[in-house]
Amino acid sequence: MNLTAEVEQYLPQHILKLVKNTSRLAYLSEQGLYLVGGVVRDLLLNHPNFDLDLVVEGDAVMLARQLAEATQAKLATHPQFGTAKLTCADFTIDIATAREETYARPGALPTITPGTLNDDLRRRDFSINAMAISLIPSSYGELIDPYHGKDDLEQQLIRILHPKSFEDDATRILRAIRYEQRLGFNLETRTAQLLKESISMLDTVSSDRIRHDLEAILREEYPEHALHRLDELGVLSRIGLPLEGGKHLAENFEKARALNKPGQLLSLYLCLAIYPLSQGENEQLRHHLNIPKKLARTLHDTLELKVHLPLLNKPSLKRSEIYYLLKGYEPLAIQANVLASEFAAACYHLNLFLNELRYIKTYSSGDDLAKLGVPPSPEAGTVLEKLLRAKLDGEIKTKEEEIELALTIKTTKARSERSEN
Repeated sequence: MNLTAEVEQYLPQHILKLVKNTSRLAYLSEQGLYLVGGVVRDLLLNHPNFDLDLVVEGDAVMLARQLAEATQAKLATHPQFGTAKLTCADFTIDIATAREETYARPGALPTITPGTLNDDLRRRDFSINAMAISLIPSSYGELIDPYHGKDDLEQQLIRILHPKSFEDDATRILRAIRYEQRLGFNLETRTAQLLKESISMLDTVSSDRIRHDLEAILREEYPEHALHRLDELGVLSRIGLPLEGGKHLAENFEKARALNKPGQLLSLYLCLAIYPLSQGENEQLRHHLNIPKKLARTLHDTLELKVHLPLLNKPSLKRSEIYYLLKGYEPLAIQANVLASEFAAACYHLNLFLNELRYIKTYSSGDDLAKLGVPPSPEAGTVLEKLLRAKLDGEIKTKEEEIELALTIKTTKARSERSEN
């Protein structure tokens, strides 16, 4: 089956031009070049995907360097793995030397050796990701589909390539469900059976690899779908993230998306997913997934703040009281509680802190206080806190009023010390 017309209609002209340029460079150096994996799948589904994967039967790093010189694209190479990435304005190209993989034991990282295109396709996870399109001039556009991925696309099936696939790499369990839910497909019958039988094999995989695949799920358009499916299968409890809330979680994820903060969305999703957990369960999850320090702090703060929300659910709280109740918490943890809490007054106060109170500062600094006769000391810190409280509560509105209050505080303290003596 030749897909030349489909390729030329699918790829934007500037990307197609670069692909043809790469094909020419590979031909001149007598190397086979193929478009592989997800982009082939998405082309056949007519889903946009302009982050391209190319496989070279030859030297991928050398080819990538030649292409970078010709295009001025940003280049990153990994010669030890035979891979390179070219980053252009609105797309990327990953170029890899065709390779064969073998697994010393279940869950181990594979041993990689150079191979053929067939070797490279054989090592992949699912049939729909094990297709290639030739970019060799003599066979340009030919679909290479040894595992009948096109048939599985038409039948809307996710199928592994061999019975030990999930044993070799149990993170494929997470990926199978991610693709199933993204595409609206079903697991092929034998694949579904082997997946369920292999869930315990997740224990053979490193924490970092599981976390990376979980993060990939959280980057999906509607990650709650995959999370609920994984929970039904018992996968999430295996990695320490049992879900509660059902429809409530989906509603909170939708609220998170409505904030339109894509750079924070993944962390916010995770805060919402762990919201029903205890702090002890959260600690187990942190260790299980080797969660980075900053994110771990945010998750901890999310649950810590949840416990203390009743203190914030009082309509009569002063602005300064709200500030000092919340100032130590990570902003994303506060945002997660806004989305997940059912305490109306508390949510109002959380939003007030996020949108206004946390940005309020005193006009005066420690140096300003020193000029007024309050040298750097714990006393100066106390004065600055009193000034900030007054500003938060609207008791002072100008720098002059703040200086006057600072002098009053200083004078009152001096009188108190004299009377004690």
